[in-house]
Amino acid sequence: MAKTFSRLPFIPLLFLSITLFFSNTLTTAKSNSFSRILSPATLGLKREKLSHLHFYFHDIVSGRNATAVPVASADMTNHSSSAFGLVNMMDDPLTAEPHLSSKIVGRAQGIYASASQSELSFLMVLNFAFTQGKYNGSNLSVLGRNSVFSGIREMPIVGGSGLFRFARGYAQAKTHELDLKTGDAIVEYNVYVFHY
Repeated sequence: MAKTFSRLPFIPLLFLSITLFFSNTLTTAKSNSFSRILSPATLGLKREKLSHLHFYFHDIVSGRNATAVPVASADMTNHSSSAFGLVNMMDDPLTAEPHLSSKIVGRAQGIYASASQSELSFLMVLNFAFTQGKYNGSNLSVLGRNSVFSGIREMPIVGGSGLFRFARGYAQAKTHELDLKTGDAIVEYNVYVFHY
């Protein structure tokens, strides 16, 4: 047997070994695959739409019925002109009109944190959880920078669920009313979102 192998040329034996190795590797990779390419139609996705949503965000930080509360701060937060290091948790009502007594269309649930040492600017991480009409049970997710004293702030919509699956777009926030004594604010939102 040793004589038989010694007579085979070295190059064909090397080629055969490499071929068997790659063949086994490719077969194993196919059988252990964790992903595949799908047609959007397989998920029932039809034509992509662009929707505009308009509502008011009520951030109430004062009184017994606060909808946003501080959950963390740094030692320097109280001495910072920008409240740097303050983290608030929110469950703010979203209404159709600027008055809190108007129709509630959803909730803004998440956190905002003062992320600037020089100006009042928040890192916003939240979901707009809608409760009315065809969007009831659907959510839009926001992750972005909110420079509070700028006229109009723009934040990205990074995703969604329900009727907003595969969502992408942006939200424009504009302060409608701000009580400088209490810190309570009403913010007008215009949201433009692509979704299926």
